[in-house]
Amino acid sequence: MERKEFLRNTASVIGLTPFLPVLAACRKNSDTDTAAETGTGADGETCTVTDTETDGPYPLYNSRGSSIQRTDITDGKTGLPLAVTIVIRNVKDSCNVVADARVDIWHCDKDGYYSGYTNSGYLGTQNNSALVFCRGLQYTDANGQVKFTSIYPGWYQGRVTHIHAQVYINNSLKLTTQIAFPDAINTAVYNTSLYAAHGQNSLTNAGDNIIMDSLDNELATVTANSATGGYDLTHTIYISA
Repeated sequence: MERKEFLRNTASVIGLTPFLPVLAACRKNSDTDTAAETGTGADGETCTVTDTETDGPYPLYNSRGSSIQRTDITDGKTGLPLAVTIVIRNVKDSCNVVADARVDIWHCDKDGYYSGYTNSGYLGTQNNSALVFCRGLQYTDANGQVKFTSIYPGWYQGRVTHIHAQVYINNSLKLTTQIAFPDAINTAVYNTSLYAAHGQNSLTNAGDNIIMDSLDNELATVTANSATGGYDLTHTIYISA
């Protein structure tokens, strides 16, 4: 799979202009959209490969490896706790789980900023180029699962709340996708004191140009966790391998 070349500029016009490169990089890859591959499980039910999405604009390929092979990816960032469980299944193997698949995830912090880059947002410009917060990779266990401890992501202009994910088999990239959150939970989170300074995101899943046409297989199950005061996210990603 080819990676996009992402636009970069340093526009200084106040307002929407600084976000235009981000918006351009986050448009859906229409040239990679193909008929979805399906498989049939032992119970007779079908499974379909999860949609392919853009990896940008902050994938940070040159800083992946043992330094982010970890469960806790918070790096001291504040936010509501988020326990992430991702299951990988293979449509070419009767929809069975995949062991030893590498799963890379990354998302913004509670204020909408990514590590590994200098990016702009409602708090101004931040240079996070030397940091790796909210990034991690793990290998699936015998149940096809990886688990991460993180914080509930914030949002930035032009995008709804999401997590980026990539799945590799034997170091070969099999899928680049994104994980969406229920709108109602986003609203509840952004009303809390930790997130209220940024306010609510006017964009919902139905209006997001990445998520809107693939919500059926990219929307995670997110439930409140009374013990942590945060949320638990579970999601299954289907690959063809």
